[in-house]
Amino acid sequence: MPVRQLPEQVVNRIAAGEVVERPASVVKELVENAIDAGASRVDIFTDGGGRRRIGITDDGSGMTHGDLTLAVDRHATSKLDDEDLLRIRTLGFRGEALPSIGAVAKLGITTRHASEPHAWSLSVEGGVKSAIMPAALSQGTRVEVSDLFYATPARLKFLKTDRTEAEAIREVVRRLAMARPDIAFTLAGEERAPATWAAALPGAAGRLTRLGDILGSDFRSSAIEVRVEREGVVVEGFAAAPSLTRANALGQYLFVNGRPVRDKLILGAVRAAYSDYLPRDRHPVVALFVTTDPQEVDANVHPAKTEVRFRNAGLVRALIVHALKDGLAREGRRTAANTDGAALSAFRPSFAPRPTNWDWRSSPAYPVSPAPSFGGSLASALAEADQAAFDVGTPTADVRFEAHPSADLIDRPLGAARTQIHETYIVSQTRDGLIVVDQHAAHERIVYEKLKASLAKNGVQRQILLIPEIVELDEATVEKLLARADELASFGLAIESFGPGAVAVRETPSLLGKTNAAALLRDLAEHMAEWDEALPLERRLMHVAATMACHGSVRAGRRLKPEEMNALLREMEDTPNSGQCNHGRPTYVELKLSDIEKLFGRR
Repeated sequence: MPVRQLPEQVVNRIAAGEVVERPASVVKELVENAIDAGASRVDIFTDGGGRRRIGITDDGSGMTHGDLTLAVDRHATSKLDDEDLLRIRTLGFRGEALPSIGAVAKLGITTRHASEPHAWSLSVEGGVKSAIMPAALSQGTRVEVSDLFYATPARLKFLKTDRTEAEAIREVVRRLAMARPDIAFTLAGEERAPATWAAALPGAAGRLTRLGDILGSDFRSSAIEVRVEREGVVVEGFAAAPSLTRANALGQYLFVNGRPVRDKLILGAVRAAYSDYLPRDRHPVVALFVTTDPQEVDANVHPAKTEVRFRNAGLVRALIVHALKDGLAREGRRTAANTDGAALSAFRPSFAPRPTNWDWRSSPAYPVSPAPSFGGSLASALAEADQAAFDVGTPTADVRFEAHPSADLIDRPLGAARTQIHETYIVSQTRDGLIVVDQHAAHERIVYEKLKASLAKNGVQRQILLIPEIVELDEATVEKLLARADELASFGLAIESFGPGAVAVRETPSLLGKTNAAALLRDLAEHMAEWDEALPLERRLMHVAATMACHGSVRAGRRLKPEEMNALLREMEDTPNSGQCNHGRPTYVELKLSDIEKLFGRR
């Protein structure tokens, strides 16, 4: 077959396949044009999931007659001052969006520039332009797209249901609205109730207001502000406390120079920063904004501009990890109960309906003994009935009260220990409430942080066993452990081969005290099986430390003395990130006195 030049109409449709993947792609390109035009308000309307109609109206600068003529030609743009693609300061710059949309749909544009006496309109159908006509519009630009993919009907069968496409549009608008809280957005359509996000005040407070409007009150109440700057790169935004998580990474919103992106480098940095706080199957909710010189980032590596490439990727990753870890450490005592009211709602009483044949004489307050005669004391009889009402038997929990807690302990952040219940939970009293501590989870975090600090300072102190402990395991597990012997030795766990299917443990970390070496080695082997070889050595070492901390902490079911309970509370106060154990579970929950009074109707 001979080589031939493709017609311009076919070229435009091929190019449209890269830019216009689905209705959400059209909305993204058109809203980005409105933002680049300096709009303070953008209204979006869709019908049929965007395939029947998409309407975008903005109050931006608009276009002149001459600009409108060129706007629908390929590779015509007003967003590049020169030919330097390393100085891109706008969201769009390729000049492909409008001609690509016009090649596969019916496109109508009405626009008015401040220098023009009236508005102008232009339509494009299947890549064919109409003549420019005068029109009526007060300010800005209105773009109408209808019958999407009518010129390429084969693409229609790849679209999903109207509701699914409408949800994709909603997600695109949400991300753009998060990137620009100073712009008001309205999203309406037949598939959804209208959503309006008013323009917010400048600064961190306004940004949090917009994020709270979009991500919900849970995010707003648990959001931790983060910010760090180095070598011209600024990382700022808000990260949810570890108590607010998702089952996937879709709750992570990332922006580079105001552009929403899905960058693997940034996602990996977020995962690394939260690795000490969350279980493996949970993901944090964050909204991070990276600002850098346009010359330091390439936004031209993907047709849809959803990926970027940094000149100094290591610096950006380090700043994100540092910003998140610093913010999480600063707010390390936030727990699920402190942020979302889960503990309070769990305590709310639920009243079962009273049976219709209920008789007051079946109440526990009704005296079992015969009713007194009128010659006896009525007050005495009532007193006996009252006493019977409180006869509920022996306590089911191990409750041991400290009668007179020290005043200085009550004023501490975690208060004074009052009792231990079920030999698992410590109840402490603060000046304005009470706290329930999971003793195992709390001590697990303490041991973990001590292991990390010891490793960073001068290595983990180890204890030599008088008689090496021989642990029998299957040969595959033994091979995994011996392959990581050097990494385990850095944490004070010295092992060596002891024949086929056996390992000799000669040294253990001093922090762990007496430990079950066999159980520890089995857990370590299971975690090592999940490691990716690309995982940095530091992260692998932290996994080892987390597993060791779990085995070296106070177990649930162990009876503690009052002084031991208070000592644990004091260590929690001095330990960073003590609000969660290293598996992501909360270490304590808190109830304010005012909340307790609400439960009993005192407020």
